[in-house]
Amino acid sequence: MLSQRRTRKKSNFVPFSIHVRTGDTVLVLSGKDKGKTGTVRRVFNDRGRVVVEGVNIVKKAKRANPMGGDRGGIIEMEAPLAAAKLMLYCLQCSKPTRIKHDVSKDGKKFRVCHHCKAQFDQ
Repeated sequence: MLSQRRTRKKSNFVPFSIHVRTGDTVLVLSGKDKGKTGTVRRVFNDRGRVVVEGVNIVKKAKRANPMGGDRGGIIEMEAPLAAAKLMLYCLQCSKPTRIKHDVSKDGKKFRVCHHCKAQFDQ
């Protein structure tokens, strides 16, 4: 009997292009936290997901670890949510906005509010 050889599939993975960055203020467009705003804590480009402060709070059972000094029990934590559910929120004009890209005289690219032309990248 011939032995079957296992081969790995080559993945044609392309990372997601996410329109928000760490530290941005965003508005949640859909889901259980619709209408809430928060700042982006972490971005997962490979999964297209974002962790937002104070949004998508879930409860998780955690095992105690006496060596690490961790108490067990049920903890509340922020879970990642899809970046497509978020819209950048401009603090200058207090509106959710799409972003435009402009280029400075130095040749650097930066993001601009669609409504009030305020810069997001300093």
